[in-house]
Amino acid sequence: MSATNYTSNYTSSYTTNWNYPTAMRVGAGRISELPGLCREMGMATPMLVTDPGLAALPIMQSVVENCLVAGVPLAVFSRIKGNPTGENVQDGVGVFRAHGCDGVIALGGGSALDAGKAIALMVGQTHPIWTFEDVGDNYLKVNAAGMVPVIAVPTTAGTGSEVGRSSVITDEQAKLKKIIFHPRMLPGIVVLDPELTLGLPAPITAATGMDALSHNLEAYCAANFHPMAEGIALEAMRLIKVYLPRAVANGSDLEARMQMLTASSMGATAFQRGLGAMHALAHPLGALYDKHHGLLNAILMPYVLSANREAIEEPMSRLSRYLALPSAGFTGILDWVLFLRRDLGIPHTLAEIGIDTGQAERIGEMAAVDPSAGSNPITFDASAYRRIFESACEGNL
Repeated sequence: MSATNYTSNYTSSYTTNWNYPTAMRVGAGRISELPGLCREMGMATPMLVTDPGLAALPIMQSVVENCLVAGVPLAVFSRIKGNPTGENVQDGVGVFRAHGCDGVIALGGGSALDAGKAIALMVGQTHPIWTFEDVGDNYLKVNAAGMVPVIAVPTTAGTGSEVGRSSVITDEQAKLKKIIFHPRMLPGIVVLDPELTLGLPAPITAATGMDALSHNLEAYCAANFHPMAEGIALEAMRLIKVYLPRAVANGSDLEARMQMLTASSMGATAFQRGLGAMHALAHPLGALYDKHHGLLNAILMPYVLSANREAIEEPMSRLSRYLALPSAGFTGILDWVLFLRRDLGIPHTLAEIGIDTGQAERIGEMAAVDPSAGSNPITFDASAYRRIFESACEGNL
């Protein structure tokens, strides 16, 4: 399909190649290059890992047929949950081996990208996946020679998993989300094609876009020293301010879709600096309630900002000026976040999506030990996380 089929200000100037943080093919229609990219990565019989909802859509059939005609047959695997599990990864490894595959194309939202990268890691391992949780030097236990190459193709603009070196996988037995990490999990090639995001419904566009904002905002506020990541996050938030409302209001706005894909990748690049309390709470909530990760971050955002206020006044002042907000400082940022959420139809409380305070103590304890908590601007204990969670349930800012 041509970009000229859509009503937007999109121009061909957005078609380009980047080599940071990995090789990236950027622009409308670039998915047509997939067979050649497979050959470039040494894949003759790749496995396509995708979301269940995408598997039966015409765009997916077109991708499979395009590769088949070009002499690159694909085995398709889509048995993954919205919060992918260890069992999903194990099932994918079985399909990979049964079809004699030699690489992974991860195409879809964050769940497909995370599952695909984890499968590409696990096809060459003898230890269980939890052996490689991002704790200490566990990544050294990986048989790196057994890993296979990955091409990542996001169809949502939120997680940025296409440029990440880890996967978030749910341990259903332990009821925990765990980060599986290895430096070589970074995909070898990424395709950012905004045409693949055009059919995304407005509520999912909003939730995933707010996820991208949460990554950039938490990276920008994180306690660690990393000015490069800070600069990337700052510009990505400007892109989100301009283009996320456009993408939600008009799903055919190809320019807005392209810019949001870019901002999403920027967020996952920036959070090398760290994340924070939004993710520290969203991870246990996702594991316990199986809710959409981006939506959880969107709801939690103002409550975490308020809890962090004493430590982030100065960076919020700079951010408010960069975004040219009507009000300066922390108050200006909080007002913008609240306005943006209302404008996009994001619920104000966790109670509105069926989460109550019944497990508040457990959630506080889980959040306090989540890896994301370590880079929050303030070190919160379990009681503090419980209070933030309760405020998000009850709507108390």
